[in-house]
Amino acid sequence: MSGPRVNSFFLGNPSGVNFSIILSPRDEGTGKLQPANCSGSKRAGDWNLDVTPGMNTSKVTVSLTRSLELCLPNATDCCPFPLCVVETLQVLACHDSVILAQLLIQAEIFANSSFTGNVSENATIIPNQAFQPLGSCPCNLTAGACDVRCCCDLECTPDLKQLFNGSCYTGVFGGDVNPPFDQLCSSQSMEYTPEWFPFLCVQSSLDNTPFLGYFYHGSTSTPKAPSFTIPLQTSPGKLFTGYRQGDPIITEENEYFTVPQRSLAGQCVGNAPVAYLQDFDVKCLTNLASYKEGLPHDVRINSGTADFIQQNVIYRTIVDRSRFITESGSLHTAEVLCQNVTFAEHYTFIWKEENIEHVNVTVFLGSLCDGEILTQRFTVEFLSVKGTNGELFENPGYEVGKPVRAANINASDPLGSLNIWQPAGRGLCASAAHTPVLFGVDSYSGCILEVGINEDCSLLRGNVTEKLNSLIQATHIGKRGNSSYSDPNDWVEIIRIDPFNSDTNVSTGSLKGICPDIPANLNIHIIFAKVGAVEGIPQEHILAVQISYSTVTWQFQCGLGCRNSLSFLPITASVQFIKVPAQPPIPVTRYHRIYEEFDCDRNELCWQQLLYPLTQFYTGEPYSQSLAKGLLLAFLVSLAAIVSNPWFSKLWNR
Repeated sequence: MSGPRVNSFFLGNPSGVNFSIILSPRDEGTGKLQPANCSGSKRAGDWNLDVTPGMNTSKVTVSLTRSLELCLPNATDCCPFPLCVVETLQVLACHDSVILAQLLIQAEIFANSSFTGNVSENATIIPNQAFQPLGSCPCNLTAGACDVRCCCDLECTPDLKQLFNGSCYTGVFGGDVNPPFDQLCSSQSMEYTPEWFPFLCVQSSLDNTPFLGYFYHGSTSTPKAPSFTIPLQTSPGKLFTGYRQGDPIITEENEYFTVPQRSLAGQCVGNAPVAYLQDFDVKCLTNLASYKEGLPHDVRINSGTADFIQQNVIYRTIVDRSRFITESGSLHTAEVLCQNVTFAEHYTFIWKEENIEHVNVTVFLGSLCDGEILTQRFTVEFLSVKGTNGELFENPGYEVGKPVRAANINASDPLGSLNIWQPAGRGLCASAAHTPVLFGVDSYSGCILEVGINEDCSLLRGNVTEKLNSLIQATHIGKRGNSSYSDPNDWVEIIRIDPFNSDTNVSTGSLKGICPDIPANLNIHIIFAKVGAVEGIPQEHILAVQISYSTVTWQFQCGLGCRNSLSFLPITASVQFIKVPAQPPIPVTRYHRIYEEFDCDRNELCWQQLLYPLTQFYTGEPYSQSLAKGLLLAFLVSLAAIVSNPWFSKLWNR
C-alpha cells in the first residue's frame, strides 16, 4: 500500500471470527517474517483495524493514525525523511485460535509534498504585460553566462559583444520586444502605402504597442445560452453544491455509488454508477459460480451538501423462486452446493431540489444452488418530496416511456395492470410473459395459441377472450402519472366494446375446422392531450381509454398429408396513443374568407413591410431613433431628387 488507508473484504460468515493486526518484522538472519498468532488486537503501533460485518461479506479497513507531514525545524510527530513509513503488516482472521485467513501488507508511504509553513524566500514578481513585456531578452537562455549573438544579455561584457556585434539576433527574439507596428504614422515598413494612410494612421508611442497584450479592461459577461457539450468528469469528487440531473452519486469514500446495469452491448455491468434523477429497471442472469456481491449496504451516500446519509435497508426472503430461477440443471440432492444470495434489490431515492434526503433499499434474499440460473432484478427510482408537508410526489403528468397507471377502483386491492405480451422461445401464449404499456409508445405484440382440429368454436372464443382479458387487469386508467387511489376523479373508466359472438354452431358437420368471429385482435386506444406545463415541462394527461376486439375466421391449416392434429392461431394486442387538443378548436364558419393576398408568409411580395423600420414590429432599436433615421433618409432622397432635376442646374448656373 502507498496511502494511509486500504480496504479489503473477508468472504464468509463473520460470526465468531476475531480480527487482529500485528507488525511483522523480518528476521535479520534469514530475512523471513516471524510466524503469526491469534493473540493480536485491532491496534498495532500507528495502525488501526476497523471491521464492518455483513451477511456473507465483511469489510476490513486498515488505516494509519500518524501524521505524514515533513518535519520543520524544532517539530515533532512528523516525517524526518521523504520515505516516511516502511513497515510490514499482517491482518489475521481467527476462529478459536485457528487462522482462517491471513493478509500480508507491505506499506511504503511517502510524506505529503504540500507545504503549509511560512515561505521566507523572495518571490519573483511577474510584471504586468499591459505595461511591460514579460521577457525583455528572449535570447538570454543560459543563466550566469553570455549567450552568443544575444546583444541584450546583460551578462555579456563589452569585450564579448565586440566578437558578434554585427551578427546580433534581430526582432523579438533579439530583444526588440516593442517593434513599431504598421499602423503607426511614423512607420515606413509598409512597401505600399495607400493615399489615405496619413488620414487613418495611428499617432501613438511605442509604450502603447499591440505586442504588450490587452488595451481595454472591460467587463465580460458569461453567455446564458446552454452549452452543447457535456463536461466529462474523469474522476469522482465530493459535491458540495448539490447534484444535477445525470451526475453520478458519490459515496463517503469519494467513490461512485454503483448498482448493476445493462451496457450498450446488452451485458450487465456490476460497477455501473447510478446517475441522479435517472430511473432504471434491469434484469441480469447469473449462476452460483459467477455470482458476485455488490456494494455493501452500509456505505453512506453523499447527499450533495457535504454531509452523508445512511441507507435504510429492509431484508426479505423469497419463498416462491419460480419467478427468478429460469433453469435447473438437476434435482436438488444433499450433495448440491447452495448459497443464500441476493435475488432483487429495489432502491428508492427521496430527493429535494439538488439534494438527496433519504435512501430506502429493499433486498430480497433466496437460496441459489449449483446448476441453476438466477435472473436478478435491480431497480432504482427517484421520488421527489414536497417542502411543505413532506408528501412524496412524482411528475403530475405522464412522461414518455413510463408505464401507464391502472387500478381496480372498486376492489379491495386497487393495484391494477395494463400489459401486452412479451413472447419468448417458440412464441406460445402459454409461456409468454407480460410487459407494461408505456405512455406515448405505440406497440404491437402477440403470441400463438395451439388449436386442435376438433376444437369447439364457442370454447375457442371463450379461451381467446380470456387470454386477451388477462392483459387488462384493471377497470380504470390514471389521468396523471401521480393519480391517487383514494381520489376517483384522478381516474378514467376503461370503455370496453365486447366482441361479436355468433349464435350459429359451426364446429360440427361439413364446417369442421372452421370457426368464424374469433376475437383474435385486441385494440387499445388511449386518447391524451397536453393540458399545460410546469416549469417549462409539458404536462400530458390521459382523457379516455377504449378497448375493442377485431374478429377473424380461423381455419385449420393442414400440413403434409394432414398428419398434424394441432394448428396455430395468432392472437395480437395493439396499443395506439391518439393526441387531441386540450380544448376543442374554434369551428370554421361557413362564410370564411382567407386573405392570402395580405399574408406576408404566403406571398413573395409584402407591401406591408415596405416601411418596416418605421412600424411597431421593428424592435432592433428605439422607435425614436428609427423615426429620426427614416426622416433623414427621406430628406436625403428628396435632396438627391431635387439636385438631379435639370431646372436645379439652370438655377445654380444663374
